[in-house]
Amino acid sequence: MKIRDDYTCPLEIVHDIIKGKWKTIILFQLKDGRVQLSKLERDIVGISQKMLLQQLKELQEFGLVEKQVSTGYPLHVEYFLTEGQGRKILEAITIMQEIGIDYMVSHGMTDFLDKKGICYKAEDTHK
Repeated sequence: MKIRDDYTCPLEIVHDIIKGKWKTIILFQLKDGRVQLSKLERDIVGISQKMLLQQLKELQEFGLVEKQVSTGYPLHVEYFLTEGQGRKILEAITIMQEIGIDYMVSHGMTDFLDKKGICYKAEDTHK
């Protein structure tokens, strides 16, 4: 992905870096540390391997994700957040996740949260 030359706000750059259906989900999946490509494919419902690899490549180019390839058979590839910008953007994505949970709880969408095993507190939502 190419970054534009002209911006009116630094937030536009961040938007360009993480925009799209999959990038924030991929970054959130990496929150607990190193993850194998096959696990990302299983855990992100609806993403193709081609799209996943493309998005991971772009996240690497922007310095948010790194990968480690271990030689041998079978090939072992793990992806993880960078200590700097990767971990920093995770803080923002975690807040976005919490806002999404609050919205779902306040709109009676807790069946989905329960099905996914996502923890929430009904009393924490705005009434």
